[in-house]
Amino acid sequence: MERETMCIQAGYSPKNGESRMIPIIQSTTFKYDTSEDMGKLFDLEASGYFYTRLQNPTNDMVAAKLAALEGGTAGMLTSSGQAANFFSVFNIATCGDHIVSASTIYGGTYNLFNVTMRKMGIEFTFVDPDCSDEELEKAFRPNTKAVFGETIANPALVVFDIERFAKAAHAHGVPLIVDNTFATPINCRPIEWGADIVTHSTTKYLDGHDATVGGAIIDGGKFDWMAHADKFPGLTTPDESYHGITYAEKFGMGGAFITKCTAQLMRDFGSIQAPMNAFLLNLGIESLAVRVPRHCENAQKVAEYLSGHDKVAWVTYPGLPGDKYYERAQKYMPNGTCGVISFGLKGGRSAAEAFMKKLKVAMIATHVADAHTCILHPANSTHRQLSDEELIAGGVGPDLIRLSVGIENVNDIIADIEQALA
Repeated sequence: MERETMCIQAGYSPKNGESRMIPIIQSTTFKYDTSEDMGKLFDLEASGYFYTRLQNPTNDMVAAKLAALEGGTAGMLTSSGQAANFFSVFNIATCGDHIVSASTIYGGTYNLFNVTMRKMGIEFTFVDPDCSDEELEKAFRPNTKAVFGETIANPALVVFDIERFAKAAHAHGVPLIVDNTFATPINCRPIEWGADIVTHSTTKYLDGHDATVGGAIIDGGKFDWMAHADKFPGLTTPDESYHGITYAEKFGMGGAFITKCTAQLMRDFGSIQAPMNAFLLNLGIESLAVRVPRHCENAQKVAEYLSGHDKVAWVTYPGLPGDKYYERAQKYMPNGTCGVISFGLKGGRSAAEAFMKKLKVAMIATHVADAHTCILHPANSTHRQLSDEELIAGGVGPDLIRLSVGIENVNDIIADIEQALA
């Protein structure tokens, strides 16, 4: 099926007389006829459900739809995008291990890696996504377990060179993890370019209506864990907490990563997405292929308007010819990038604050990538914990304004910006 069809059809096929829509299984537990039947689930000898803290049928149907959209083999939903990124790394890295990450990632993810996970004993080396091959090579260590990047960085809008970083990761026997939140599988499928694991904040375009918080992890099913068994003992040696199962042997390249992530991390952390949220997420995904092109079309017109305004100092949008990442965007996302624009005003930080107070259609909100046009000054909000030096290093200068262009009539959006600038 094409992606437009998968948005509607994938993940759930009702049988005769069954619910047309994905059912909401709003239950914490599940009944079995015998203890032996339930025991098979705990031994991972049979598929099924026993406690929603680990898995839920509604969630798995939506995760299967996302796996199909991304071209992956297995998927899982999490309570948030932060949980998805944490699980994706912690599933293969532990105390004493090391990760290479692009520096231009979402501020919350940067803090998760640079502060919280460092406290857990995992070291991170942050590299400029446009670094030289020598600099990239130098970032790897013998204990490196993965490489991480965002398809389109939030909010720096750096377009990640997926193919290049995948090649470097694979040369060192480690997987590439790509957060595909901004591009969505409608505009880019990182697995086709060499990524091994894809994550999402489903809170953004996938939901699309500012209604639910959630995340997702999709396994591309192409990374050979057993070929690098010494690097990933959690996947390639027996798990005594599950009767000595070796995930990579029992579930293969297509299922080992997500099975371990569910059986260990979701079991112990319980960062599950609520079934009701998964149901609402599915409603959002059904219109994803219609909404994303509209976001991109509107954003293109707004970016062109801003780039010609005398009060605007600079505009970053990968869809603009002449943008630093235009050619790379054409390679990875020829049909459009996203609806998010970054720009700065000639008056700097103070001008940004004054401008935003005058907006009427665009709403000041920490959210991004939904049907409403939203605007944010990251230096005063999502990236507030970073110094000016860290802001600049992350591609998020103190003057940067993040504009998430919605699916309203674009003339109304431009008129709102025009009166605020005036």
